[in-house]
Amino acid sequence: MVNCKTKEVNNWFTITGDWVNILYAFDVDTHIWFKPNVTGTVPVERYRHSACVLEKVMFIHGGVTQLTGVTIDIYKLDTTTMTWSLINTSGTPAPASSAHSANSIGTKMFVFGGCGHQDKNIRVFDTETNCWMNTPSAQLLPEQRYFHAAFVYNGELYILGGSNYKQKQVFNDLWKFNPKTFSWTKVEPKGKSPDWFGSMCCCLVGDHIVLYGSRLILQILHFSPSLKTLCKLAVIQNGLEQSGLPHNIRWELAAMTTETG
Repeated sequence: MVNCKTKEVNNWFTITGDWVNILYAFDVDTHIWFKPNVTGTVPVERYRHSACVLEKVMFIHGGVTQLTGVTIDIYKLDTTTMTWSLINTSGTPAPASSAHSANSIGTKMFVFGGCGHQDKNIRVFDTETNCWMNTPSAQLLPEQRYFHAAFVYNGELYILGGSNYKQKQVFNDLWKFNPKTFSWTKVEPKGKSPDWFGSMCCCLVGDHIVLYGSRLILQILHFSPSLKTLCKLAVIQNGLEQSGLPHNIRWELAAMTTETG
């Protein structure tokens, strides 16, 4: 199994994996995989890195290389010219990381978690100045973790699950980060969450987050639930009789309370 990160650039999905520096793309219109021709300073072979897309530029940060081990470097791919370049950064960089997350909000890249360190703080990279910013420490912080899922919704960063095997911890929590106040809030979603997230990935589809875990668990988190969804939650939470409900509704209720995998 290739340990990989996937990101969307224009109408492509790009993927890179274990100990390789070859770029592949999937055209979502034609459903065809292809290998784009790239130029410039191609990143050294790596895995467990993060990929962050900002308009027409993809940033690759950190990961594990065969030559240097866990690294802190940042490369960018200009998808208009398909040219790679190594960024000469300034400021105090985020710790060398692998299995971390990086997400873009505005013109900044927000890096959280990762193997090889116990830093709980979020780190911010300004893509306009190529500088790691000095950031305050929030009073309330999620536990340090890696292999978590991360996404941006309505200008705020969310992280889900993950693990910290050195501390013998796995997580099934959800946290929200506000970049304006630089503060974290623990979110308590309604409904049944998986007992164990462990290693997670996610995909934002409208107001829905589709989660997929290492235990083959598939979950959907609704940010703007419909009246139908709220009614189903009320049936589950209050233990109401379901035998008189239509078959499709009973199936949906079972899917909401049963883990797959």
